[in-house]
Amino acid sequence: MTELGCGILGAIGKTPLIRLDDIAGQGGVASDTRVWGKLESFNPGGSAKDRTARALVGEAERRGELRPGMKVVESSSGNLGVALAREAAVGGWEFHCVVDQRTNSATLALITALGGILHPVTEPDPETGDWLVARRKRVAELKDELGAVNLDQYSNRAAFAAHDGGTMAEIVDKLGRAPDVLVVAVSTTGTIGGCLLHIREHGYDTHVVAVDAAGSVLFGGTRGSRLLPGYGAGVVPDLSTEVDPGRVIRVEAGDAVRAARRMGRTTGFLPGASGGAVAHALHGLLEEGARGDIVGIFHDDGRAYLDTVYNDEWVEENLGSGVVE
Repeated sequence: MTELGCGILGAIGKTPLIRLDDIAGQGGVASDTRVWGKLESFNPGGSAKDRTARALVGEAERRGELRPGMKVVESSSGNLGVALAREAAVGGWEFHCVVDQRTNSATLALITALGGILHPVTEPDPETGDWLVARRKRVAELKDELGAVNLDQYSNRAAFAAHDGGTMAEIVDKLGRAPDVLVVAVSTTGTIGGCLLHIREHGYDTHVVAVDAAGSVLFGGTRGSRLLPGYGAGVVPDLSTEVDPGRVIRVEAGDAVRAARRMGRTTGFLPGASGGAVAHALHGLLEEGARGDIVGIFHDDGRAYLDTVYNDEWVEENLGSGVVE
């Protein structure tokens, strides 16, 4: 079993919480308000999925379900694939990652460089038109074909533990109190679910806002096309049935891209696609008059999105010329 604290895996967690008061590019916020960003890109794999992968793998190892020499297959939009590829390299097992065409080329190259084996899905599910549905069907096929283990990030409650005792506990420790508002992008809902668990267990009065993609079916959403990876879902994950945020804000891809680009220019931190959606939601909450300590969790940064979110030609081709400022 790989113990947390050994080698590169010991660098997971304890990510910085920084002030982002000028996130909207309007010269700061009210004197009684502080905007914070939990920067998960400081994990060794560059995202919050390092925490999730460590929890999923650790639990499987403890149960004796995962040992060196075995095979693991998992669906990923990118970040979990990187995290599991690293876990496999350290743990001595073989990782097969099912991806689709929305995954960034830099992320695919990183998974491969770490020894992961890619299984691209080339067409969305014919019944739903959704890429995630197609990926999960391919995972089921490969699990049987390869005799592989599937850790199933969509239903495995170990994901909650990663963010209960990790992400949210770190935020409270750094602030010295629970935040007044917590803003989290959602997909598998492991991050927000773990944070909510921590908040409820400790009786904190934190208003939790889920940031979802337009076109996502999470929390009663209506299915539609989703261009950006990292937030939103085409199926309802089992984990999400245990998650009850105080509010859901659905963000269009163009708004996420605009907010991501603006944030980079005003704060110096370049967020990923889901981080752009979080930045858009934070801006809206401030305009509505949100006050106190407001924390946004940024699952990754923009380095893997330089060919998409931060590429003018890609943005204009996929979202229209009105998005580029």
